[in-house]
Amino acid sequence: QVQLLESGGGLVQTGGSLSLSCAGPGSTFSDYNVGWFRQAPGQEREFVAAVNWNGHGTEYADSVQGRFYIRRSTDKNTVYLQMNSLKLEDTAVYYCAADMNWGRVVARPKVYMNLEVWGQGTLVTVSS
Repeated sequence: QVQLLESGGGLVQTGGSLSLSCAGPGSTFSDYNVGWFRQAPGQEREFVAAVNWNGHGTEYADSVQGRFYIRRSTDKNTVYLQMNSLKLEDTAVYYCAADMNWGRVVARPKVYMNLEVWGQGTLVTVSS
């Protein structure tokens, strides 16, 4: 089973930018649709953005549309989330997850917690 490793979280001021990475080494990660999700303290996990297996399809939550951008690397083994114009409400633990079923990845408002594989999460803190 593919394993995911997130990186790139940290502390940033409002209006700043941060880039997250989700690496899935191995030959099968390129077959998966990948999503980014986030969970703030006391809140449910929510969908942020997703990219399909071939990198040609993307989808975004309304709250990040136009500010966040998701893409896959050329070899399709890494998925990036570029976050711009960050707001205080973007503070959360960000998780990437992968699943063969696109519909399960982009489902909302309720997130499928049983997606095939989840990363360990990386904390993003936006300060004023």
